[in-house]
Amino acid sequence: MDLHIRENEATTRADELRNQIAHLTAVLTQTEARLADLATTRKIIAELTPTGTEPDPPKSSTTYQAIVNAFNQHLDQVFRARELHELLDMPTDEASVNITRSRLGRLTRQGFLTQPGRGRYQKRT
Repeated sequence: MDLHIRENEATTRADELRNQIAHLTAVLTQTEARLADLATTRKIIAELTPTGTEPDPPKSSTTYQAIVNAFNQHLDQVFRARELHELLDMPTDEASVNITRSRLGRLTRQGFLTQPGRGRYQKRT
């Protein structure tokens, strides 16, 4: 009888795992569809943006504006996040620099900056 109980428990566990797999597969399918929609949207926006024009930098934060101004004042300069902090007299602790790295990544994705090397950022020309 002990074997029968173990078999039922294993069958129940296998059914639970199949249900989890089905759920995760559905969630993955939805997420991949969302990614495809976002990629399509990005391509459409890129096609609608006139060539030779530079996207507007974000204006939602004075920190963003300070970063954008630094790149505008040093057009050919390549910066690391920590160097920007030193230039702008911002705190150079790791947490603050990491936030700036995120901001630089966003400015790069928006097309305002380029990344000529890992961890290096420059104004798009």
